[in-house]
Amino acid sequence: MNSTPNYEQLDQWIDAHFDEQVKFLQALVQVPTDTPPGNNAPHAARTTELLKSMGYEAEQFPVPEEEVKAYGLTSLTNLIVRRHFGDGGKTIALNAHGDVVPPGEGWTHPPYGGVIENGHMYGRATAVSKCDFSTFTFALRAVEALQSKQQLALKGNVELHFTYDEEFGGEKGPGWLLDKGLTKPDLMIAAGFSYQVVTAHNGCLQMEVTVHGKMAHAAIPDTGVDALQGAVHILNHLYAQNKLYKKVQSKVEGINHPYLNVGRIEGGTNTNVVPGTVSFKLDRRMIPEENPEQVEANIREVIAQAAAEFNQGRAADVQIHIDIKRMLMAHAMKPLAGNAPLVNAIQQHGQTVFGEPIPAMGTPLYTDVRLYVEKGIPGVIYGAGPRTVLESHAKRADERLNLEDLRKATKVISRTILDLLK
Repeated sequence: MNSTPNYEQLDQWIDAHFDEQVKFLQALVQVPTDTPPGNNAPHAARTTELLKSMGYEAEQFPVPEEEVKAYGLTSLTNLIVRRHFGDGGKTIALNAHGDVVPPGEGWTHPPYGGVIENGHMYGRATAVSKCDFSTFTFALRAVEALQSKQQLALKGNVELHFTYDEEFGGEKGPGWLLDKGLTKPDLMIAAGFSYQVVTAHNGCLQMEVTVHGKMAHAAIPDTGVDALQGAVHILNHLYAQNKLYKKVQSKVEGINHPYLNVGRIEGGTNTNVVPGTVSFKLDRRMIPEENPEQVEANIREVIAQAAAEFNQGRAADVQIHIDIKRMLMAHAMKPLAGNAPLVNAIQQHGQTVFGEPIPAMGTPLYTDVRLYVEKGIPGVIYGAGPRTVLESHAKRADERLNLEDLRKATKVISRTILDLLK
């Protein structure tokens, strides 16, 4: 029995099956998964069908309809593929998410076409993160092919976790699978980019703030209370916090400072009506050093003080009133000591395959990985993609993936899996 890993044979298998891998990714991209509305069970069904053609049985775990709708989505089915290599080893989970933000405008290629041009595939989720459905699947297939050919003495298990609610925080995806005890991995790798291994990321607090005023005809505005003016007053106070946040620097390389963004505002009923209600949704990114509860308390205090200032001198019947609802509290990902085997293997093989050092660092994004880390499961972020989110056009028009990054990242993941199963 040959127990010596042969990385070149892994690489050769991936090269030989790369056209098949690209077609697999195209098929995944061509099934829309806009979230919202989050009707993503059809994509899980299509993924199951594609995996079955490769000899993989994907276990389907549909989240109950009432939970999904209360969560703000339409349908959600999580998938797990389990592969056993030998008794006595660790279970390694590979997680990627299939949900995406809606494509928006400005595309020069169909957002769900999977068009290939100049060595790039264009389409929503080509870079984040349907690409890593294919990275992880074909890396696993390469290891299985090598084990079968060389009769390698490997130990442990590999699981593919394909979930569909990362854009909403992951609570009904990885969080749901973990809480239900449907998986208990020892280590995990989540979808990422090829030129760095991420060991830490920001947290995220999302809140919906509703400002209640009093509707009135625009011809007699003094008979109403303008909720939009009240909202603008509050927004000015919130945005002013960003000047203070820039003074708070993280010690994690790749992460700078906290920041606040308001991504959606809606309200009013017509142009000639003083708006009686205005709501806005804010996103507050938290560096790993911050306390999430204190961050939320501070935001609520800023809003309360701004509303009180707006209402100062006004009679009770012409004051604004505020409702605040927490939408998401995603804690930051912090490095766990047990992630060293993951980091070391990815860095070693990344440097070999890409011909340059692969740094271990943080990212200002937030991801599903935190849910594994919160359960004490060491995890990192690594997968197919460019050096930066900006370069990938993720969440923008013409999202794209360099197919050579896909090929090379698949090789790095397959080599890493082999090391961890030795």
